[in-house]
Amino acid sequence: MTQQKQKGFTLIELMIVVAIVGILAAVALPAYQNYTVKARFTEVITAAESVKFTMTECMQTNNNSITSCDAYADLGLTAPVATSNVASVTITETTGVITATGTSSAGGYTYTLTPPTIANGSTVSTYVFAKGGTCTTAGITNLC
Repeated sequence: MTQQKQKGFTLIELMIVVAIVGILAAVALPAYQNYTVKARFTEVITAAESVKFTMTECMQTNNNSITSCDAYADLGLTAPVATSNVASVTITETTGVITATGTSSAGGYTYTLTPPTIANGSTVSTYVFAKGGTCTTAGITNLC
């Protein structure tokens, strides 16, 4: 009489595999969610940066006067339209602060760019805007 070989997996082996897959999923899901928020928030940053680029050009041609460049009409632009990731991009009058707000799918965070304070008539070759907003304290590494 010959003994038949066992085929397949035992119950304990299958349970170990299911436990390992569960642990991996528990670790990977939050990382994936942070990744998707970062990817969506990139559109918010890009919208603000495009306004910053035009504002920098305007300031260079207007003797570093922020008040000459603190509205979309001054820049010759229209405000970026809302998308599934960008709720709005605004410019604060007199200070020129650019504020971009993400939709809930992009985390609902804000991203601000504050222009440098430069005396009118000064010669500057580089404009460094200060970055800020709620994206800096969002708890997601390198969000903005």
